[in-house]
Amino acid sequence: MSSAPFSVPRELFDVEHRFLDLDDARVHYVDEGAGETLLLLHGNPSWCFVYRKLIAGLRDACRCVALDYPGYGMSRAAPGYGFTPREHSQVVERFVERLGLRDLTVMGQDWGGPIGLGFAGRRPELVKRLVLGNTFAWPLDDQLRIRVFSALMGGPLGRWGTWAFNLVPRFFLGRGMASTLSAPVRAAYLAPWRDRRAREPSVIAPRQLVRAKDFLREVEAGLPRLAARPVLLVWGSRDFAFREQERKRFERLFPNHHSVVFERASHFLQEDAGAEIAAELRRWLAAAPDA
Repeated sequence: MSSAPFSVPRELFDVEHRFLDLDDARVHYVDEGAGETLLLLHGNPSWCFVYRKLIAGLRDACRCVALDYPGYGMSRAAPGYGFTPREHSQVVERFVERLGLRDLTVMGQDWGGPIGLGFAGRRPELVKRLVLGNTFAWPLDDQLRIRVFSALMGGPLGRWGTWAFNLVPRFFLGRGMASTLSAPVRAAYLAPWRDRRAREPSVIAPRQLVRAKDFLREVEAGLPRLAARPVLLVWGSRDFAFREQERKRFERLFPNHHSVVFERASHFLQEDAGAEIAAELRRWLAAAPDA
């Protein structure tokens, strides 16, 4: 245990904050409950706080492990770290090795999808099930709307706006959730970005939607190694980023899937429908055969 860089009210996130020295990084994670091990991977510009409702709903039946990538949440990056999805995926792999995690059910949302699927494709022997929500696992640079978004949010305007008034995190909080956040919850999501010097990772992620095409090709190439795994697809129908076409593509890639669409959830569906997702996950885990 180590002291956290900022505080979150216990009534919002009832967990023990743990830290692991991984190479020269200081990785924050939570490890709650016992049983089936769930590895919960966040996207941008969120942190493991986004999974608090799932952890609360599953900790009596599962071991819920959620980390912050270096530069996110309460984690500190090593010198020279580039905050790219390839690096995050490698950190996840080393994290799993250090904790000795096996027989994993990996959940990824937003960038957590390709980050987790990249790890799973490299180490399929460690992963027996997948949960995917409003995410992707292939290059996006051929889509005009993605190229425009990447250039705006990851370019000079996005960098300046994020440095000046936290543009990227505030944009995602505004557009990415269908529910209205209370002031304390909103403050917890924004807490990692209070310091202007810490905001660069949130801008790099949208830039990587186009620039990470080589990594994303590798992620896509690794999907056949996971094709037989049981997959739960949980999807917010109000998402501005990843829509029905992405969900249907995953359904074609993973024939052993079960899909649940949440009509009142947006991009960060863990916030909008966390309790409902936890209930679906509990039922699915009880019924899903081992891979």
